Amino acid sequence: MLQEAPNTTNHKRHVVKLLNDHGITPTHQRVEIGLVLLTKAQHMSADLVLEKVNADQNIVSKATVYNTLGLFARKGLIREVIVDATKVFYDSNTRPHHHFYDVTNGTLLDISDELEIKGLPNPPNEATIHGVDVIVRISRESETEIA
Repeated sequence: MLQEAPNTTNHKRHVVKLLNDHGITPTHQRVEIGLVLLTKAQHMSADLVLEKVNADQNIVSKATVYNTLGLFARKGLIREVIVDATKVFYDSNTRPHHHFYDVTNGTLLDISDELEIKGLPNPPNEATIHGVDVIVRISRESETEIA
């Protein structure tokens, strides 16, 4: 992941390297999407990625953004965080961690505290557990009262 900074030639080179390291061909559109999503640890919807990519006149279709984000997730460059059937965030932090989902304003936040999970069931038929993702849904009373 890159440090937060403007999109420069060095950042493009770094994104190209990240893509290559993950077995992804670095097309112009993929590099532009990578520059938007991989410059800092963040959670973005596909629509927000599309908006930011196209803000600088880089015309990328919605289908290209969705397909590219899916590819990035399959290759382990980002994580898909599915909040519900209609809301998916793309997380540039691929380390194991959990999230708060604020149902009041639709934002996703990392849980910074250690979370201990006890009593996981044994997986069926000799399957192996690869991870546990916890999403804690929260709401902010003061924002709810204003609306």
